[in-house]
Amino acid sequence: MESFKFEQHPVMYFADFVLYPLAIAGGVAVLVRYSGDSAWALLAAAALGFLAWGLVEYALHRFVLHGLPPFKHWHATHHERPFALIGSSTPVSMTAFAVLVFWPLSALTGPWNALAATLGMTVGYLLYVVVHHATHHWRARPGSWMQARKRDHARHHRPGAEGWYGVTTPFWDRVFGTDESARSPDS
Repeated sequence: MESFKFEQHPVMYFADFVLYPLAIAGGVAVLVRYSGDSAWALLAAAALGFLAWGLVEYALHRFVLHGLPPFKHWHATHHERPFALIGSSTPVSMTAFAVLVFWPLSALTGPWNALAATLGMTVGYLLYVVVHHATHHWRARPGSWMQARKRDHARHHRPGAEGWYGVTTPFWDRVFGTDESARSPDS
């Protein structure tokens, strides 16, 4: 199947950069005002959500965007046109967080811990969005963390590459053996 040749309108592409910080700030305000739960418990839930995002990011990139049609074909467009403004829809991603993260966690842990964990994951997602955009569009200071992220992501974009799925961290690539640095001639 031929991949789609599309690019988002800049307003839609950059919506994550505006709407996610607003949603996070609103969620924090709701927790502070109404939760009444232990601040430490909520911070722990948020931290766990943030840390869980790294694994979710890796799994989505490796198994969904590089494995499942139609996502695989849509993501191929990003690989073909890495400077194009192509990304996930903000309403779709926000709905996914509500349905796939908040709702099940709320049933398991209660609404306040679920909101805190979901906020932690959305902070991780926002970091991903910013870092992914930066890897394609910004310069990085030599020797910096961002330069390492840009290098690994550029390796991921090479034709035939089957690794470096983590955008914000190489941790899960190392855990699952998809950090191809040991096999790469330019490491």
